[in-house]
Amino acid sequence: MLDADRLARFQGSEPGTIPLITEDPTEMAALADRETYDWYQTIEPERLASWRNEVTLRSVEMLSAYEPADYIARISPTPLLMVVARNDILTHSDLAFAAYERALHPKRLVILQGGHFVVYNKEFANTQALMASFFLEHLGR
Repeated sequence: MLDADRLARFQGSEPGTIPLITEDPTEMAALADRETYDWYQTIEPERLASWRNEVTLRSVEMLSAYEPADYIARISPTPLLMVVARNDILTHSDLAFAAYERALHPKRLVILQGGHFVVYNKEFANTQALMASFFLEHLGR
């Protein structure tokens, strides 16, 4: 499907799309897990007024090549704050912990209980304050 989309785009066609989320995890979607679908159901309807449940196949293909952990040791001396959800199935907490170990100082790790979306709902106020204080602490360096 990705190859066919790439060829069609090279020939001038519009990019192909698939749903971002789906209620049925057996259907094709970029994020076909139940946790993501359930989280999107909690968003206020007015925030979703112009949102379309679709993502380009090119974006899906590029996401599969996205490996930020490969560069983590190179960002020092820029301060690094990693907020990791212990049970994250989307960004895989075990990979985040391994990347943190490879990062150089200054760095700080905050571990949240829960899944990927805990930072956006249950822990949002706490992580927002934590991030603000981290950046203020390192702003003058």
